Amino acid sequence: MRSARSYWISAPGRSEIREEPLPDVGPGDVSVKALYGALSRGTEALVFEGRVPESEYQRMRAPFQEGAFPGPVKYGYISVGRVVAGPDGLEGRTVFCLYPHQTDYVAPASAVQIVPDDVPPERAVLAANMETAVNILWDAAPMLGDAISVIGAGVVGCLTARLAAQIPGCDVELVDIDPSKADIAARLGVRFSDPQTAADERRIAINTSGVDSGLNLALQLVGFEGKIVEASWFGERRAQLDLGGAFHARRLTIISSQVGSVPSPLRSVHAHADRLKLALSLLTDDAVEALFTHEISFDDLPQIMPRIAAAPAGVGCVRISYPQ
Repeated sequence: MRSARSYWISAPGRSEIREEPLPDVGPGDVSVKALYGALSRGTEALVFEGRVPESEYQRMRAPFQEGAFPGPVKYGYISVGRVVAGPDGLEGRTVFCLYPHQTDYVAPASAVQIVPDDVPPERAVLAANMETAVNILWDAAPMLGDAISVIGAGVVGCLTARLAAQIPGCDVELVDIDPSKADIAARLGVRFSDPQTAADERRIAINTSGVDSGLNLALQLVGFEGKIVEASWFGERRAQLDLGGAFHARRLTIISSQVGSVPSPLRSVHAHADRLKLALSLLTDDAVEALFTHEISFDDLPQIMPRIAAAPAGVGCVRISYPQ
């Protein structure tokens, strides 16, 4: 029987590599050998540390998750691999799948998306983050010439700022407390600022920082009838918001954005698969290479994950390479 090696969180704060059997490849399945993966650092840190609220156990399940929160659980949703067996037209192709961190796997053919030939496989691991950025902008609904602030220069924030900056006439500022992110912002073609010097009177402010100070900053930066998009997820933490002062007089709007659902005005024309296909097509953009700051071996995940979960400054996308 064929087997694979997979990454499991055995208990909050502890993880390991396990060996497990692979199922047979059915007529509607593909067998995939993983090439690259990536850590969705914010969400996976919450999972690794056991900070998923019990009320969200079902909603937070990844498509091919095994086990249950808080552990043991096999979690993750970023995998780029090569189809080694499957239907005509897929065998030999490079595909993206929302699969946990695992060397080989069998999945329904409908669950994989072909990576365009002009997107390098090692860059395609940004597809899940790019899909989130697409959804954020669909929720934000910016218009030509808008003034937009993106708070939090993590991977999702940077991708959101990059997409927004390509809307003609938009003035986009990326805001972060880490001054080293200024170089990344410059490579993405957006202006950088720290919270103290960030521009105000913005029409849209998007918080991807994962902290309530970022959301409160968004409230300060927008002008009259401005829109705040909260794209972070706080897990079990409570956010404290300053809704006093001029919040009501300025008629501000706060909306949430979460990649689990396509915004309602677009559901009749875009399914989840369409959104993922769009996200992959947008990764022809060489500028997004600026987001890769670390590459690690799959076998080193248990040793490195505690440091990644601690979110040291300067960490961008952590790419995982698989043994071939």
